[in-house]
Amino acid sequence: MRRLVSWFFVAVIGGLVALAGILPGASPAGAETAQKCPNPKGCVRALSITGYIDEITVDFIDRAVTESEDTPGYLAVVLILNSPGVVVSDAELEDLMVRLRTAKLPVSAWVGPSGSEALGGAAEVVAALDSSMAPNSEIGDAGAQRLSTQEFGTLFADSAAPARSGVLDDKEATKAGIVLRTDPTLGDHVLEIEDMPFKQVEDDDGRPKRQIAVDGVTEKLPLTSQLFHTAASPGVAYLMLSIAIGLLLFEFFTAGVGVAGVVGAVCAVLASYGLAALPVRGWALGLCLFAAFAFAIDIQTAIPRVWTGIGLVCWLIGSVFLFDGFRAPWLAMASGMVGMTITMVSGMPSMVRSRFATPTLGRDWMLGKVGTATSDINPDGTVTVDEGEWRALTNRATPVLAGEQVRVVSIDGLTLEIEPLDGGAVDYREQRSKRGSRASES
Repeated sequence: MRRLVSWFFVAVIGGLVALAGILPGASPAGAETAQKCPNPKGCVRALSITGYIDEITVDFIDRAVTESEDTPGYLAVVLILNSPGVVVSDAELEDLMVRLRTAKLPVSAWVGPSGSEALGGAAEVVAALDSSMAPNSEIGDAGAQRLSTQEFGTLFADSAAPARSGVLDDKEATKAGIVLRTDPTLGDHVLEIEDMPFKQVEDDDGRPKRQIAVDGVTEKLPLTSQLFHTAASPGVAYLMLSIAIGLLLFEFFTAGVGVAGVVGAVCAVLASYGLAALPVRGWALGLCLFAAFAFAIDIQTAIPRVWTGIGLVCWLIGSVFLFDGFRAPWLAMASGMVGMTITMVSGMPSMVRSRFATPTLGRDWMLGKVGTATSDINPDGTVTVDEGEWRALTNRATPVLAGEQVRVVSIDGLTLEIEPLDGGAVDYREQRSKRGSRASES
């Protein structure tokens, strides 16, 4: 029955994983319908874009621009960018940028707030729009241009060329002509948009300054979309894969389906979505999945042996080369590698030993095995059998010293009953029992 439930559970998870693989083609809901602008002088819609620009982000931006065009009172759309790059195809990125440059409303970008970045493909988004940067923000690492030079020209030419392989700060980017200026705040950026209404006021020192006369509406991804957007970041996708493998292996070797199985299922779906949305090397992902199979072979014996080693090698290599063109953050990779090693070498074997604490479930193979005493056994102590350490019990008449070889003669729960390899004494109760048996027979 347990095996039937386990296979049913695996089938359900497989269905969820397959479904998750389809999800990128139908992104979760994008931006909500734009609210009516309450200010008679107009409104500006600011879209907060953080993390990698993926299909969810592209859909969110496209919907927001369309809804702003169709809603009276909106004067412009501003992208608030803090992105390490893009994970959509070059064609999808170009379609988005063509849409933004031909929109009925002016669309611009502000790399902010202070300390933000626009790297890789995100740097091209900034360079292709009327953009500015907050102080101490960075742009660059653009690499080979993704956008068509016929449509957008060469975005990082001449003095801007260093941004292809390096990173420039706001002052350097302004001097190179990548952005128009440095704007400390989003309000400063909005004030520089052409024909933007403003009013003249005085600062604390009595000097005249301009102030925005329109309302700003800042929007982020809806909660559901944000969840999938987060799952599509390399670090999170990798950690979700690690957790899913660990929990599903744990659940498979326990009776029934519990909390670990539910959490593992959720992690499997999120990992599948994230890996489907990111550029992944198929062979590296295959190594990670094969590692799970290798781990399972040794888990059922409750002793980490050669297959655990093979699984760990596959897992480490697959983790390093999983993503094509970039890597998951080192902290995430270290957590996944170290966590998987500890779990499979120590945690899982201990769990299986504790879970199946009867001599009839999965440990008959140990009967007759030869091991070594790791402590004096008189009458109890510890022994090592096939590289696994176990609690041991021997006859009081045959104490065993540390380092001596022993043989497993029976199993009682989590305790191995052993005897010296050279033979053990017979308990006087057993002798009495045998004499009684012979007397009754005669």
